[in-house]
Amino acid sequence: MNQYMLSIYQPDGPAPEPEILDPMMRELEALNAEMQEAGVWVFSAGMHPPETATVLKAQGDDVLVTDGPFTEGKEHLGGFTIIRVDDLDAALHWARRLTKILRLPIEVRPSQS
Repeated sequence: MNQYMLSIYQPDGPAPEPEILDPMMRELEALNAEMQEAGVWVFSAGMHPPETATVLKAQGDDVLVTDGPFTEGKEHLGGFTIIRVDDLDAALHWARRLTKILRLPIEVRPSQS
């Protein structure tokens, strides 16, 4: 079994209004429960906005610490799910379900372990 990260990219700006967000979150909770029942779910988390990030960068013997995201952009990593499945096709199955619920881009990447 391989682990895959399903990264959820969302646009910068405010969250959707409750009448849009609440049904999506209910469907997401149901999908997470289904993944758990199927034995593929490992871990998932939503992320705070990018402006809450702190970036550390080695510069010689020093470490530079800066506030804010590592890169500036119009979208950011909003959350992720780690799954354990047989192959990429199985990971894509779950990613398709996720993107249909959230209506956001999902990046699927295998872990090296």
